[in-house]
Amino acid sequence: MPIKNRFAETHAEIAGWRRHLHQYPELMFDVHETAKFVEGKLRDFGITDITTAIGQTGVVAVIEGKTNTSGRCIGLRADMDALPIEEATGLDYASKTPGKMHACGHDGHTAMLLGAAQYLQETKNFDGKVVLIFQPAEEGGGGGNEMVKEGLMDRWQIQEVYGMHNMPDYPVGAFAIREGALLAAADEFDIYIEGQGGHAAAPHEAIDTNLAAAHVVVALQSIASRNVDPVKQVVVSVCTLRSDTDSHNVLPQKVRLRGTVRTLEDGVRDLAEERLRAVVTHTAAAYQCTADITYERGYPITVNHAENTIFAADVAEKITPGVWRDTPPIMAGEDFSYMLNARPGAYMMIGNGDGPTVHHPKYDFNDEAIPAGCSWFAEMVETRMPAK
Repeated sequence: MPIKNRFAETHAEIAGWRRHLHQYPELMFDVHETAKFVEGKLRDFGITDITTAIGQTGVVAVIEGKTNTSGRCIGLRADMDALPIEEATGLDYASKTPGKMHACGHDGHTAMLLGAAQYLQETKNFDGKVVLIFQPAEEGGGGGNEMVKEGLMDRWQIQEVYGMHNMPDYPVGAFAIREGALLAAADEFDIYIEGQGGHAAAPHEAIDTNLAAAHVVVALQSIASRNVDPVKQVVVSVCTLRSDTDSHNVLPQKVRLRGTVRTLEDGVRDLAEERLRAVVTHTAAAYQCTADITYERGYPITVNHAENTIFAADVAEKITPGVWRDTPPIMAGEDFSYMLNARPGAYMMIGNGDGPTVHHPKYDFNDEAIPAGCSWFAEMVETRMPAK
């Protein structure tokens, strides 16, 4: 089964929805207009079983097949939120909201799931029930976790769940997946190093927090190079280093460091946190400073379940032959992980073609991927729950 003809016919329409969403990006849980747009389209399609305000601003809709004798129910998820980035694409449909941009392709994910919903509602060529999940706050807010905590899986009796994300630098419409850990756990740290401020011309009368902070930044790289098994993966990145002064001749009393730790195994995650605390504390002490450390565990590891991964890849193979079934893991985080912790399922990557990567001010979702993405969502339903 190649790309479904219906999506070739509706391609321009779905791309129009995507470009509309691109012009009006919203952040985190504040996706009220996006959610209204999604709800409106679902009702236009004739879908009536719609629930809003799940996980604050999430939308959940149900489509039943021509028959429902199988008792099967699968969930399909798309994220709706944008990023706090100033767009620099120069496109005629660029963001109309300063400082906000769909720089991760969630506009495309939402549009593709809407396209699949339109088709599934028209044809109902399956035996069972599909639950459409439109989620807020993937970009740091944990909207997926909020929806799960509000009973998403149990309330709608979802048995397995699937999602999709675009992948720049992969051929347009190509698919990639892997069993097991696909995306990393995303933890955050916030460190305050305190010494004794003073005059820069008399460093011997102060305790230099900048010196301590500089050594902490370097020492933290020993976690990856000397503490973690070389065949395993960990990223420790210090992303902010800021003192409590902005002067050319003052040694600061305090310096703040902020950053992230990314891991693909729970054991490595535990080790990385333990070593970060030790390295920071003792390195700061070596330079006569104290360190206050806050370490927060964020999104869990996104783990694809074995049988569901094979199934998702087999369906993708029908649409675009040559699926990457063992694509390398990615150290970015993804809160679809909470849904995969609650139910078996899999997360699929779809090629976005050449161009700037996600989270870049010149990124844009490639509308040419829409037919393949819609076909995968729809074929997942029809294959998993074949019509009687």
